[in-house]
Amino acid sequence: MSDDVRYPVGKWVRETSIEPGRRQALIDQIARLPGLMSAAVAGLTDEQLDTPYRPGGWTVRQVVHHVPDSHLNAYVRCKLAITEDTPAVKTYDEVAWSKLSDVMTTPVSTSLALLASLHSRWVIFLKGLGPADFARGTKHPDWGTMTVDDYIQQYAWHGRHHTAHITELAKRMHWS
Repeated sequence: MSDDVRYPVGKWVRETSIEPGRRQALIDQIARLPGLMSAAVAGLTDEQLDTPYRPGGWTVRQVVHHVPDSHLNAYVRCKLAITEDTPAVKTYDEVAWSKLSDVMTTPVSTSLALLASLHSRWVIFLKGLGPADFARGTKHPDWGTMTVDDYIQQYAWHGRHHTAHITELAKRMHWS
């Protein structure tokens, strides 16, 4: 763990080449995320869910709702990469999404269920791909060409990153 509360697991670094064993480990991380995220928020009160993980940062509630929002986008991007020839993908304003009424009023259990269903489907999709499929990509406006391998790296990291926001806050606040 890093001492930087904004990046508790460090910043994402794109690996240029992914071996099959590493790829499987990343897919396994994606598969485990829903359980880890659920465990991270288990037993938290509404007051704790409404606590920012850092000064000026999102609340735990916003983080929990953000993860499936973001991972839905990644899942769709992976499917686009497989079904189209290097399609352009769109970004979204995650800060604006974090302030929408559904984030403020929906129980976190709804987003945890969405995350579990989404990751179940995403992992089945990823496990059905052939070796060459992982090199297929999209054109991302911020990241340039992003392959399926890049997305699984980034989103395995993304899940660890946001889970650590919650678990490290809980440690600092002595919630557990």
